[in-house]
Amino acid sequence: MSVIVILVFFSVLVAGGFLLAFMWAVRSGQYEDRYTPSVRILFDDEVKEKDIT
Repeated sequence: MSVIVILVFFSVLVAGGFLLAFMWAVRSGQYEDRYTPSVRILFDDEVKEKDIT
């Protein structure tokens, strides 16, 4: 029974860590680019030519 309590404690601790990391990412502006995804589809990908030697 005590192992279950320890596992629940560590899972809550890890979940809290991920929540803090997500909040840090949002506050530091990681999700602020709203323009690029909407126009990315309009540009062709550059095709790299194979160097045949």
